[in-house]
Amino acid sequence: MKTFVKTMGKTNSAGFLHLVGEFPKLREAKLKEGVFVGTQIRQVFRDPNFEKTLSELEMSAGNSFTWVCENFLGNMKSSNYREGVETLLNADEKMGCRMSLKLHFLHSHLDFSLRPWCCK
Repeated sequence: MKTFVKTMGKTNSAGFLHLVGEFPKLREAKLKEGVFVGTQIRQVFRDPNFEKTLSELEMSAGNSFTWVCENFLGNMKSSNYREGVETLLNADEKMGCRMSLKLHFLHSHLDFSLRPWCCK
């Protein structure tokens, strides 16, 4: 979410301006840095007006992020988690987002982190 909002803030896209209006109590510096907590992230992606303000590239990156949050980072892992993470990485790259260290770690350790620990 942080890299997604930071990239939108650099161009002052319509989606970013919508976030500024949606969260008037957050300082603009926090918005430009993409500092959100979990409830705010859920509020953003449930807002139908936010989706209307996004460009096609921003929409694909946002949908990929939402899919990864719901189908990979939760308690249940989807069987096609690799494709979901790859889609997120491709969408972020097209949008111009920089890969965070956490996302890089997630991507480079996909196979390792999901192996059964009982098998050696």
